[in-house]
Amino acid sequence: MMVRVTRQGYIEELDLLQQKVTEMGQAVDVALGLAMQALLGMDKELAEKVMKEDDIIDEMTIGIEDRCMLLIAKQQPIARDLRVIATGFKISTDLERIGDHAYDIAKTVLELEGVPFVKKLIDIPKMAESARRMTELAIRAYQTADLKLAEEVCQMDDEIDLLFARTFHELSQFVGDDAVKVKQATQLIFVARYIERIGDHATNIAEWVIYLETAERIRKPEK
Repeated sequence: MMVRVTRQGYIEELDLLQQKVTEMGQAVDVALGLAMQALLGMDKELAEKVMKEDDIIDEMTIGIEDRCMLLIAKQQPIARDLRVIATGFKISTDLERIGDHAYDIAKTVLELEGVPFVKKLIDIPKMAESARRMTELAIRAYQTADLKLAEEVCQMDDEIDLLFARTFHELSQFVGDDAVKVKQATQLIFVARYIERIGDHATNIAEWVIYLETAERIRKPEK
């Protein structure tokens, strides 16, 4: 009887780990949305809010890492139990990176200093919308163990890559202009790169979901 109770308690702790990872995913999604809102509206105060609250995401990462180590110490997990812990650790790392990029986007708002955009932003918001959608779906796939959804997320990254290539090409046209335009175009290229990387991290999360449910590792070819 004692063994069954102990085992049940361990299962509940594994479930709580997955809940904490899901909560972190939701927090990161909010941060990314606010960072893009700050960029498009040149909202310095909102950008500073995003940057300040990045500490919360970092604390969530540490909490999840500590929880993973404690779960390993309590038992010698094998099979699915070990995959739950490993994927929890890995996914939290990808989520932290997404949070870092939200911070980077918000910081760019301060660096742009309210200067009007050199061109209307069209593809960058599209990229951000796709990246947020990928992150949201990847976390949902993790939460619901939905393999089909995870596989769909992996396929969505190609759209972001195409938009990044187009954005890079368009903004590169300003390299020969005055210093202000060159500086802003360069900063916006960085923003596009941050978003492209967010898509990569969302793909990683989806791949970890597939590993969690099937014990099979799949990796998208390197770019």
